[in-house]
Amino acid sequence: MIRLRPIVYLLSFIAVIEAGFMAIPWIVGIALGDDTVLAFGVTIAALLAIGIPFIVKKPVDPHLSPKGGFLIAALSWVVLSVFGALPFVISGYIPDFIDALFETVSGFTTTGASIVNNVEALPKSLLLWRSLTHWIGGMGILVFIIAILPRFDNRIIHVFRAESPGPQVGKLVSKLRFTARILYGIYIVMTVIEIALLSVEMSFFDAVIHSFGTAGTGGFSSRNASVAAFDSAYVDGVITVFMFLFGINFNIFYFVLIGNFSSVFRNEELRTYFFVVLFAIFSVATVNTLDNVYETFGESMRYSSFQVVSVMSTTGFITADYTLWPTYSQAVLFILMFLGGCAGSTAGGLKISRIVILFKTSIQGIKKSVSPRLVLPLKIDGKRLDPAVASGVTSYFSIYMLILGLSFFLVALSNSHLGHNDTLLTSLSSVVTCINNVGPGWDAVGPVSNFSGLSGFSKLVLSFDMLAGRLELLPLLILFYPKSWKNA
Repeated sequence: MIRLRPIVYLLSFIAVIEAGFMAIPWIVGIALGDDTVLAFGVTIAALLAIGIPFIVKKPVDPHLSPKGGFLIAALSWVVLSVFGALPFVISGYIPDFIDALFETVSGFTTTGASIVNNVEALPKSLLLWRSLTHWIGGMGILVFIIAILPRFDNRIIHVFRAESPGPQVGKLVSKLRFTARILYGIYIVMTVIEIALLSVEMSFFDAVIHSFGTAGTGGFSSRNASVAAFDSAYVDGVITVFMFLFGINFNIFYFVLIGNFSSVFRNEELRTYFFVVLFAIFSVATVNTLDNVYETFGESMRYSSFQVVSVMSTTGFITADYTLWPTYSQAVLFILMFLGGCAGSTAGGLKISRIVILFKTSIQGIKKSVSPRLVLPLKIDGKRLDPAVASGVTSYFSIYMLILGLSFFLVALSNSHLGHNDTLLTSLSSVVTCINNVGPGWDAVGPVSNFSGLSGFSKLVLSFDMLAGRLELLPLLILFYPKSWKNA
């Protein structure tokens, strides 16, 4: 049975928290004299009016079932996105609500796909809110709430698991809220370090915007040309390193801090992540050099490494139009869109851990077909993997492919029916990039274009895909499953 009182309490608390975060760009707008002050003020007032009455009295029993955890995860992100879109609509900078919702969902899910044609025309307060949604969505709003709500603590482990990316989610320490605080502490420190490093060659505002985009692996920029606008090898290098780091499981950083290096070196996912990134960088740089895309191998390494890590970490920042690269280089980037970063990171995609499990499961299936009586336990990091986890990964991949295929059909049908200048690659890459939370795609939604030309229906489908990808599919699907609300 689903207990509605804890769900209502948490959703109300989320509304208040969003109002608190929104106060930051509101104050910046007041200080700079932006014409967005009223828009932010009205939205903040609405969030507080809805949230405060329901958090005055805490629920007697805050326990949530697994089903309740999935529901609160899905509903919270819908609430965040709907109210987060209001400042864009009320201020008139994105008057169409579907467009504003698409932009905000893209922000919170750290996708980075945009419908804004002239980013530099937006007031700084809106630019800050736009990138702040990346930072909030990167680690997750529910993880933040767990960190500051000791009353719930381990009783809402299901909420933590529903929002955290990856096939396996556990606690670093005995108390769940301490785990959440450790993760957020690492997240904040890494963000601050990047801001400091980028401030060397950027304005402080630009450094904050791009650090938020990197930390959340989102990719919203304050410039129309993205990171390419700065034309700096130093900036490219700093952002490349941090995109790579934010694509690593945050548990690894904790193990490094406490000196548990054996767990770091034993981690198969981390080793695979390193290998794939290094192979992709060197192969793409080599092909780009041989094809005379860049004059020197060093220059090719600079741009190739940035784009490979940007796509692999699903950040989506741009320093080059990769659609002009050789076919091999484009193919590598397209494949990397599916892989994504590590489980427990802020990156999107299928996650390297799932790819490893799927690969080992396939090899195991081949061996069993040859020797049916052979007993082959599946091992990850030297430990036997629970068969339920392997089965869950297989189910996840099946659902993932089903949603991807259906979304591709709907987007292609919608844009073709409305007479849009749509290509097969536009429809396919828009779905792939959104469900994997990457950002730019190919053709009409490529790195030098955006999603503004797609139909309204396509934007709604892609918004669903972005939410589904960020929430690991199941929480959002359960939201539409009638039996989920039975006996609520």
